[in-house]
Amino acid sequence: MFQSLQKRIQEHLVERRIRLSRLVTKDGRCNIEFGNVRYSNHFAFLVDFWTTFVEIRWRYVVFTFIASFTGSWFIFGLLWYWIARSNGDLSWQQPPKNHTRCVDNVNGLTTAFLYSLETQTTIGYGGRALTEHCGGAVTLLIIQSLLGAIINCFMCGVILAKISLPKKRAKTITFSETAVICPKRNSLCLLIRVANLRKTLLIGSQIYGKLLRTTITPDGETIIMDQINIDFVVDAGKDNLFFVCPLTLCHVIDKASPFFEMAVDTLHQQEFELVVFLEGTAESTSSTCQVRTSFIPQEIQWGYSFLPIISRTKEGKYRVDFSNFSKTVPVATAHCAYCFHNEKGHHHHTTGIDNQGFEVIDIHDPTDGTKM
Repeated sequence: MFQSLQKRIQEHLVERRIRLSRLVTKDGRCNIEFGNVRYSNHFAFLVDFWTTFVEIRWRYVVFTFIASFTGSWFIFGLLWYWIARSNGDLSWQQPPKNHTRCVDNVNGLTTAFLYSLETQTTIGYGGRALTEHCGGAVTLLIIQSLLGAIINCFMCGVILAKISLPKKRAKTITFSETAVICPKRNSLCLLIRVANLRKTLLIGSQIYGKLLRTTITPDGETIIMDQINIDFVVDAGKDNLFFVCPLTLCHVIDKASPFFEMAVDTLHQQEFELVVFLEGTAESTSSTCQVRTSFIPQEIQWGYSFLPIISRTKEGKYRVDFSNFSKTVPVATAHCAYCFHNEKGHHHHTTGIDNQGFEVIDIHDPTDGTKM
């Protein structure tokens, strides 16, 4: 039992170290912080206050919503109390019977606060009303009405903007937990699966990748987080993805690929991070969104292939089995990309995979992929 507990602790520490070392988490959040930022740059966040309010957490938005309304009610309540006091309307001032009030039935701080609330929210219960006796009270009424409308518009806009953020649409785009390297169409390829969990499409979708690693230039300069473009090929469409069912992204490992120098026994010893991006416009909201995920060497399986997940039921409908979305099986694969391209016939040693849960159908597989 002690050994089992020790093993779990070690696995947790390794997982925590991997999570802290990667730049982009599996759910697309960037693991980066900024230090030694000048004070003047912090002021720029206040200048761009709209973006700041839209991007802050919901707890702060709710707090700002409550504080802005209650604060404005209370501040204007104090002003109405001051006007009533200046005119001698308060009960402790004992106004005469023929006294003309600025606001009827405002006798203290509580009634002044209630009148401020009723004015800004346009409730108008009828118990308290403004008279024409005080010009300052009329001016204050106009100012509070305008400021209340501004607060209403601003807070409603912030809430609607946060609800309709494109990142919420990105939550319904999912990538496979691991990537695989295996032969495909006479090429050694790195494969990644991506699925759209909604039936509405992403219009104008584009997929690309970046390989992040530390490199040393011939001049001896160390470049941390050097970015290398990774091209992906997909089997759907020429310019736009028909993203109605899960797709398999394919990166051909040729001599121009950074994976060409890696092998099955050296892959997990490498230090890099493969970040995959998917961009598109939501069909229902016309908002552009970007989905990100990343793969580290420990999350890339050499010599494996994904299980099939698309089939046709007996009723003639197409069905996607998401239980096999990230499942892989071993297939015959070359030891390294160099071996694959130099050993004659090696790339023909592939293995078929059967999905026992569905009816088997023949689907024509095009010979050319589309580069996105």
